[in-house]
This record gives sequence, C-alpha cells and structure tokens, in this order.
Amino acid sequence: TASLYETERALGQAIRESRIPRKDFIIETKLWIQERGYENTRRALYASLERLQMDYVDLYLIHWPRETGEPDENWKEINLDTWRAMEELLAEGKIKSIGCSNFLPHHLDSLLKNCRIKPVVNQLELHPGYSQEATVQYCLDHDIRPMAWSPLGRGKPMNDANRYILDTLAEKYGKSTAQISLRFLTQKGIIPIPKASSEIHMKSNMEIFDFSLSKEELSMISCMPQTT
Repeated sequence: TASLYETERALGQAIRESRIPRKDFIIETKLWIQERGYENTRRALYASLERLQMDYVDLYLIHWPRETGEPDENWKEINLDTWRAMEELLAEGKIKSIGCSNFLPHHLDSLLKNCRIKPVVNQLELHPGYSQEATVQYCLDHDIRPMAWSPLGRGKPMNDANRYILDTLAEKYGKSTAQISLRFLTQKGIIPIPKASSEIHMKSNMEIFDFSLSKEELSMISCMPQTT
C-alpha cells in the first residue's frame, strides 16, 4: 500500500479481521513526494502506522525521487534528509527494511554516496516491453533488489510482434502469457508484485516455478520494442 492510495485503513482492518498473526504478513507502504524531508517523513510514517493500526511496517519506500513538472532543485538534499529519518526509524524498530520506488541510477547515486544503510529494493515499472535494462542492472550491481510494479503491463496495447513472442512461448510451455511475463522477471532477479482480482489469478500467478525460459528466450523478451 501507500499513503497516496488511501488503502492503509482498509488493509489494517482486513489483517485484523483475518485473525492471521501479524508476523505472517509482509506489509509495505510508501512515503508520498510531498511527505519527504526529515520531520515530514517521521510524521508520515507514524500517520501510516496509525491508519494501519500497527507498531511497525516491514518495508518503507520513498514513492518517487522528485517532483515531476514542478520545480524541485533541492531533490537530492530532500531525499538525503528523508533517508536519514528512515534510517533512524529503522533503528527505532518502526521499520524493518527501507527502500526506494521509481529511482533511476542518478537518483540512487546520491543516496549510496551518503547513506549508512542502502536501499534493499527499488520498485520500478517493469514488464515485457518495458524492461529498463540499465536501471535493473545498476540495482543488481549494487545489491539492490529490483521489484516490479505492474509486471503484466498497465493495460497498454502490445504490438503484434511482442504479442507473438509471448503467445509462442505460452504455447510452448503450456502457460499463460501472464505466467511467461512473471517467469521472465523472476529469472532476471526481479520480484514481481502483480495485482489479482480473483483467487484463480492469484494461484495462477504463483504457478511459474515448474519451467524455465532459456537464455535466448530471456534475451528475446528483453529486446522487445518498448510498449507505448
């Protein structure tokens, strides 16, 4: 979840009503752009914990590295102040792990040069037709695990050539194109976090570990033209 999504209260309530122990969940939430900064970050985390009705979150992310379309000349300093607050909150036990979302290599550089604790993950839009190879490799080279939001695409139309590749592989392995997409990401060391609106799709999304794509097939998907 994230503060922007306005789903923290519902998530917290659902977890309490499930009667499943809190320790069996991994809860991630995100700090919105306007909540960055040292004091703002501390306030935002405690507000999220109150909405979730929890004592801690397992993973806390900076949602975006900077404003888009707005003046944000001090984004490096603001992110460093934000990160300092997150490191302190981690030490205080309010957060178990800290990371980033939508950070490109030049955004990560300033953090890595100044932080005490580096990000454990960087959450990015990643899927066939939008594989962001340079950023993914940068993360892997710096021991930051890439995490894919929208790993099945955002409902974007796929060109015929890209669709043909996924359809051909799906037929070869007896899988759906969604399962091929998820397997592609996991084999590249990326954690996919797909949405699913039904139990059937949730189960299907997990049935991707009984086959492997070849190096040639991984390369073929990686080289797909960008989906527009």
